[in-house]
Amino acid sequence: MKRIKIISVLIALALSFSMLCVLALHAEERLKLATTTSTDNTGLLKALLPPFEAKNNCKVDVIAVGTGQSLKLGEQGDVDVVLVHAVELEENFVKEGYGVNRTYVMYNDFIIVGPPEDPAKITGLKEAKEAFKRIAETKSSFVSRGDKSGTHVKELAIWKAAGVKPEGQWYIEAGKGMGEVLNMASEKKAYTLADRGTYLAYREKTSSVILCEGDPMLGNPYHIMAVNPAKFTHVKFELANKLIDWIASKEGQQIIRDFKDKNGNLMFTPTAGQKWQ
Repeated sequence: MKRIKIISVLIALALSFSMLCVLALHAEERLKLATTTSTDNTGLLKALLPPFEAKNNCKVDVIAVGTGQSLKLGEQGDVDVVLVHAVELEENFVKEGYGVNRTYVMYNDFIIVGPPEDPAKITGLKEAKEAFKRIAETKSSFVSRGDKSGTHVKELAIWKAAGVKPEGQWYIEAGKGMGEVLNMASEKKAYTLADRGTYLAYREKTSSVILCEGDPMLGNPYHIMAVNPAKFTHVKFELANKLIDWIASKEGQQIIRDFKDKNGNLMFTPTAGQKWQ
């Protein structure tokens, strides 16, 4: 009788161990993605990631903090993959050995938005630097991201091209994401630089209008990169590359192409297979 009980216990333990092994095999893997607030604020990732997660039995944990902080997280090995939009910073990230498999996946552009009254009279200007120069000359309120994001990097490049060092009460450094900055600019009747996708997503929540667009300097390419496993052996390199391949795939690119605002405006243009000039 005692022997039967021992056998029963051993069988139960074996079954429990088998169940644990099965659960481990089918456990959901997690991937950490650091990205800009624009990919999150627009809602693009909510359309793009679920099919990938279903195909790969995984969960992508999104950390939307802006390009500068996203790359910093990559440099610290705190994420597995980054999706950002600041070419010079990205190139340095790769050059310093932190990023690999950098892939151009989509594009949109920056726009200068502001109050319909347009106190600086920038409406219709073809060059972003001329618009910024007028804003500074008239000391019209301007809200800056001020967060080392890709948008902030672009903004600073435009001020430099305009020969202006922005400072004074008219220049407001928010230290916030794109959506929050758009809301702030609307409340203060101020100008700001925004990516078109986030502006379209927030258009019904803001009184700001597009005043300057189309300058080639306002181009906004997005690249995705895996964090280098040679720097951090713990990163999910294989899964990170699967995400890169997915976004660059025909199916992933079609999701980006089909992602539009309520009025049918394209928010991002897919670019896999191309090279940013």
